[in-house]
Amino acid sequence: MKKRFAVLLAALVLLAAVPAPVAADETRSGGTVVVEEGETITDDLTAFGGTVIVRGTVEGDLTAFAGNVFVDGRVNGDLEAFAGNVRVNGTVTGDASAAGGNFLLADGGRIGGELEAAAGNVVVEGEVGRDARVGAGTITLGPSAVVGGDFVYDGDLDRAQGARIDGEVREEPNVDLGVGVGGPLFPSWVGAVYGFVVNFLLGAVVLLVFSRFSGGVADRAIADPLRSAGVGLLLFVGIPILLVLLFVSLVGIPLGILGSILYAFVLWLGYVYGAFALGAWLAGFADSDSKWVALAVGLVLVSLVGFVPILGGLIQFVVLLLGLGALALGGRARYGGRGDETATTTDSTL
Repeated sequence: MKKRFAVLLAALVLLAAVPAPVAADETRSGGTVVVEEGETITDDLTAFGGTVIVRGTVEGDLTAFAGNVFVDGRVNGDLEAFAGNVRVNGTVTGDASAAGGNFLLADGGRIGGELEAAAGNVVVEGEVGRDARVGAGTITLGPSAVVGGDFVYDGDLDRAQGARIDGEVREEPNVDLGVGVGGPLFPSWVGAVYGFVVNFLLGAVVLLVFSRFSGGVADRAIADPLRSAGVGLLLFVGIPILLVLLFVSLVGIPLGILGSILYAFVLWLGYVYGAFALGAWLAGFADSDSKWVALAVGLVLVSLVGFVPILGGLIQFVVLLLGLGALALGGRARYGGRGDETATTTDSTL
């Protein structure tokens, strides 16, 4: 078993071998991270904490992972915030991207560049110098809101009288948000092909290293899809809540960071397993028992449906939940001492 994990780890390192971003010049962490009023950080700042507050000045970029991120002072570079609540009362001279539960650009707050926000609730009462792209459940443009370019959104928009949009206001279902580390823009088919390749490589690794277990995961997903998807949904919703709770304490921050990385990988693995199960189910109609055919068919299918507006994303989400739940149930059955027929599926099943 140790050998298998070593092989898997080595393969994942190769899969993850992408150019790494340049490390930030200054990193701070703690229960509450504060850039005090009158304090100036001359370099980029990366902050991890329960609450990150900027009352002073950050001359470079600010990247924050926290329960709350409050910019009351000035950021002279770009802002990237991943938090439960993000509030900009001060000034961000560059672009701002935020992912979290709530985002507020307060009256008097200013973002000099573009705004990209993905959150449950987004409120804009201040000024955005260029375009704004927002995806949220509820979106509010207050009477003092100013957007210097286009306003593209997906969600329930409430635009107050007096809110000024200099460009076009456009609703765009599944608005494409580049929240996170940016990169060059490519045609959508290039991303689909790249996604297929890396997903197939991950699938190939787990099929080779954990062939019997992978067969059991697929069998479980096919035999009881509702249960698998239900467990997947519980994990999809529940794990982020637990991770957020870890960030509220100094001791829990390293665990929260590690847990977030592992959670992202488990979601990826669940998606691949879901596609594999779908492919195995379809291959069964053609009397094919090849695991490679099942993996390829499933990944091609879920990649293609991704081009279908709204419905494609929904199908891919269901595939993710199916694989995530079946993976969790398979892990509990095998490593929790509760083996069943699907957990002991032989390699000949595939």
